[in-house]
Amino acid sequence: MTSDYTQLLNNLETLKLIEIKNRIDEITGLVSSNNISFTEGLLKLTNMEIDHRKESIVRSMVKVGAFPFIKEVKDFDFDFQPSINKQEILELENLGFIDRAENIVFLGPSGVGKTHLATAIGIAAAKRRNITYFIKCQDLITQLKKAKAENRLEDRIKHFNKYRLLILDELGYLPIDKEDSKLLFQLIDKRYEKKSVIITTNINFGEWDEVFGDPVIANAILDRILHHAKVISINGKSYRLKDHINKENKNNE
Repeated sequence: MTSDYTQLLNNLETLKLIEIKNRIDEITGLVSSNNISFTEGLLKLTNMEIDHRKESIVRSMVKVGAFPFIKEVKDFDFDFQPSINKQEILELENLGFIDRAENIVFLGPSGVGKTHLATAIGIAAAKRRNITYFIKCQDLITQLKKAKAENRLEDRIKHFNKYRLLILDELGYLPIDKEDSKLLFQLIDKRYEKKSVIITTNINFGEWDEVFGDPVIANAILDRILHHAKVISINGKSYRLKDHINKENKNNE
C-alpha cells in the first residue's frame, strides 16, 4: 500500500498535478469516511488543480508586467483626489479600451496618482490574461537606442509591440532629442490602431514640441496617441503628501 501511495505521488508530480498531490490526503480522507463519493473526490481534486493553475497564470502575468508596485483601483483614495471621476476609472478597469485598441493618457503634475492608476489598470489587464508591460519612458528609449546601436532595433520594437497593453510612465519628465523621438515614434506608429498604450505625463500637449525637440515628430506622436484615446486630467494635491497632510491636520485638532 505504501509503495502504491508513493508511486501515486510520484506519478502526480511527473504529470505536474501539484495541487492534487498536495490535497490528495485531504480528499481521500473524505472518501474513506464516506462523506463524499469517489467521483465527488476526483471532481474536487481536479477543480482544485484547475483553480491553482488559473491562479498561477494570473501571478505569472502580473510578474511579466514588471509593475513598480502592486496597487489596484480599489486602493486609490478618490476622496483625496476629487478631480478624478471614479466611475470613469472603474469603466476603464473593465478593459473595453483594450478590445478597441484605444489609449489612455493620465495628465497631471507629479504625485497626483497617475502611476498608481496606470499600474492598477495594467494589473487588471494582466489578471485577465492580457499580456502587459510597464516601463518608464526614459528606460524604453535607452533600450531602443542600445538596440539601434547593435543593429537589432527592429527586433526590439517587435518585442515591445507584442504586449497587448504597454504602459509608458513619466513621458516628458526628461527632454527627448530628435533622434530618440524618432525611435519612440516608430514604436507608437507600430502599435497605432492595433494595440493599446497607457501614458502618464506631466506635460500639456501644447508643450510636447519642446519635450521632443522637433515639432513634426511631436505632432506625429501626439496624433497617433490621441486619435483613439481617453485623456484623464488630474488636478490636485500630491498623493505622496497625503499622510503628511493628514498628520498635520491631526496635530492641529
